[in-house]
Amino acid sequence: MSDQPAEDPGADTAESEELERPAPVVDHDPTGLALARSIAHSVGAQVRRRKAKPRTKTEPQASGSHPDDRDPQLLGSAMERLVESKGWSTELNVHTLLGRWPVLVGPTNAAHSHPESYAEGVLTVRADSTVWATSLRSMAPQLVAILNDKLGDGTVRLVKVLGPDAPSWKRGRLSVRDGRGPRDTYG
Repeated sequence: MSDQPAEDPGADTAESEELERPAPVVDHDPTGLALARSIAHSVGAQVRRRKAKPRTKTEPQASGSHPDDRDPQLLGSAMERLVESKGWSTELNVHTLLGRWPVLVGPTNAAHSHPESYAEGVLTVRADSTVWATSLRSMAPQLVAILNDKLGDGTVRLVKVLGPDAPSWKRGRLSVRDGRGPRDTYG
């Protein structure tokens, strides 16, 4: 005698009949509404099963006729808040003022010079020739005073005036082997 229970001969046939039975034929819905309804029903069931987060008690915000932070904002005020939050106000003010370079140094000086950079309180200006660079160097203290008056004290500590970019005289028909060459007009 075996320890295993006797097998029911009809059990195998019932399982095999279930496996061999064809699935019921479902009519095709060309509009897809039935499929959409079943998806919406399953999604709705999932949403209902989720636990709701406990709500904190806050005062309800009443919308009134007066403007508040929830209203659409003007682009200018939004940009001002961005500039202030990033700390760009000093740089922006300096570059705005340097955009009016002819007003600061006069039209004649502005025709022969241009501001090149501003970093850490030092304004670098490039002149067309050494004569114009010397002229701007002589008026640098007044320029620092004007800029600090308009931008705030300590914004510009130094105005560094550079002469023109000198060409290289190391090669070419104007090169001089023993000496500096024709450099009398360059910074």
